[in-house]
Amino acid sequence: MNLLGIETSCDETAAAVVEDGRTVLSSVVSSQVDLHARYGGVVPEIAGRAHIEALLPVVDEALAEAGCAAAAAADAGLPAPRALGAVAATVGPGLVGSLLVGISAAKSLALAWDVPFVGVNHLEGHLYAALLEDADLPLPAVVLLVSGGHTLLVEMTAPGSYRLLGRTADDAAGEAFDKVARFLGLGYPGGPAVERSARDGDPAAIAFPRPMRDEGLAFSFSGLKTAVVHYVRDHPDVPTPDVAASFQQAVVDVLVHKALGAARRSGARSLCLAGGVAANGPLRAATLAACDAAGLRAFLPSRSMCTDNAAMIAAAGYYRLASDGPTPLDAGAVPGLAFPVTA
Repeated sequence: MNLLGIETSCDETAAAVVEDGRTVLSSVVSSQVDLHARYGGVVPEIAGRAHIEALLPVVDEALAEAGCAAAAAADAGLPAPRALGAVAATVGPGLVGSLLVGISAAKSLALAWDVPFVGVNHLEGHLYAALLEDADLPLPAVVLLVSGGHTLLVEMTAPGSYRLLGRTADDAAGEAFDKVARFLGLGYPGGPAVERSARDGDPAAIAFPRPMRDEGLAFSFSGLKTAVVHYVRDHPDVPTPDVAASFQQAVVDVLVHKALGAARRSGARSLCLAGGVAANGPLRAATLAACDAAGLRAFLPSRSMCTDNAAMIAAAGYYRLASDGPTPLDAGAVPGLAFPVTA
C-alpha cells in the first residue's frame, strides 16, 4: 500500500509517498530557515502562515514524483489516486498552529479520496528513518533521538514496539546548540552554526562539564549551556571557535557515552541516530567509532532523513494503520504529545 505522509510540526513543510512503510517513492521538503533566521529561532505565527502557502504545492509535487494523481483532484471532486491507500499527518508534538495546517489538509484529502486518515506521533516518525534506509537493520535497536526539542534513548524491538530508556531533564541537545549559537553570535540554525565554527577550534581548549555523564540514562544540558555563558563572560578574549569546539565535544561525549551504555544494558544489536542533531559530523564520527569498538552495528541516517521530513511520517503511519486502524477524524493537534511507550 502507498501512503501519503504530511509533516508540518515546526518549520519544515513536507510531503512524501512511501510504499508498504519501507520504500520511499517521493519526499519533498520546503524549508523555512530563511524566514526565521533574522529572529534567531522559529516564530510560530510566521511558521503557520508559511505552511498554509507551501503545503498544497509540496503535496502536489510529492504525488507527481511518486506517479500519483495531482492533489488538485480533491478540489475537483475526483476519486482518490488509485495508488494511495491512506493519508497520514503529524498530530504532535509541535507548534499547534503548524500542526493544524497539516492535520486539516490530511483530513480533507482523506475525506475527498475516501481513504483512512492516520495521526502520527512526530517522535515515533523519527525512529523509522533507519528502517526506511536499511530494511535489514538488526533489532532490537537502541535509537538516540536528538533534536531541537527532544533528547531520548529508545529501545525499538519491532515496528510499533518501543521502550523509553532515558530522556533529558531540561534542555534538549539541539536546544542547547541553538542557545549557545545565539549567545556566541553564530547565527541560526544553531547546530550547523556551532559545527562550522568548531572546525577552526580546539575541542580540548576548555574543560566544560559533562553533565550527568555517569548518572544513568537521563540527560541534562541546561547546566552546560550556562557553563559556556559564564566562561565566555569571565574570559572575554577566548576565541569563539575554541568555545564552540569545546562545547560541541562535551555534548557529543555525553550523548555517545549514554547511548552506548543503553545499548549494552538492553542487549541491543544495533545503535541508531535520529533527529536533526544526528546530522552533526563529530557526533556521527564518534558514534561509529564507539560502536566499532563495542562490536555494535551502527546506523547513521542520511542527513535528509535526520531533519524533519514526511517520509518518516508516512512510514510510521503505515504501521500505525496496521496496528490501530484509522484515526478518528475528530482527533486534533496535541502540541505536547508524549513519546508512545509500548513496553
